[in-house]
Amino acid sequence: MKLLDKIAVVTGGAKGLGAAMAQLFADEGAKVIAVDMVPLTYTKPNVEYYELNITDSAKVQEFYDNIIAKYGRIDILVNNAGIARDKMTVRMTDDMFDAVIAVNLKGVFNMTRLIGPQMENIGGGAIVNISSVVGIFGNIGQANYAASKAGVIGMTKSWAKEFARKGVPVRVNAIAPGYTMTDMIKTVPEDLLKKFAEQTMLGRLGQPEDIAKAALFLVSDDSSYITGQVLEVSGGMRL
Repeated sequence: MKLLDKIAVVTGGAKGLGAAMAQLFADEGAKVIAVDMVPLTYTKPNVEYYELNITDSAKVQEFYDNIIAKYGRIDILVNNAGIARDKMTVRMTDDMFDAVIAVNLKGVFNMTRLIGPQMENIGGGAIVNISSVVGIFGNIGQANYAASKAGVIGMTKSWAKEFARKGVPVRVNAIAPGYTMTDMIKTVPEDLLKKFAEQTMLGRLGQPEDIAKAALFLVSDDSSYITGQVLEVSGGMRL
């Protein structure tokens, strides 16, 4: 029970990586608020759903106020919500670029600018931002996505310094997953999935549980001396 009595917020918590993290955190004793635009694809004791568009600053403020009024604090934040709108740069529209930046970057900012300072005030907390190997290495046809995920890494390192400057143990880290078998990846043709697996040193694609276990480590006291880091969970992917 590594997260006993902790209050955790997981964005994009309805399915995929977010669902795996929310359920694992609940198994470890946390009360989890799973934030998403669509209902949960599972039922789990100690996981509650909150419909929220994280790009809407006013709605995020309302969410924050409601959670603090109900639980008094937020101990853990996982910024997992994200979208992709892939296209070669020459064909990428303004809407495709802006939508990805709004969710993947501005949404992370909207959540953290409220919850991070609150963690300072309560004496500590842990934030994990879900980036991507694409944010480290780049990828053809994903200039918008790569930019957003690289930006998440920059914010992670900045916040690790900012929220600990008063000597309070607020830790901020990022996870950079490789290709992981979420619903989005399952739509990729089998021959491409095989190619992706061959690009890893371990010869397989990731599972949501692989990312969830890394997140559990980073939000628990097991990583109490780790902050400002990017943990690549990719099977040793070579892009």
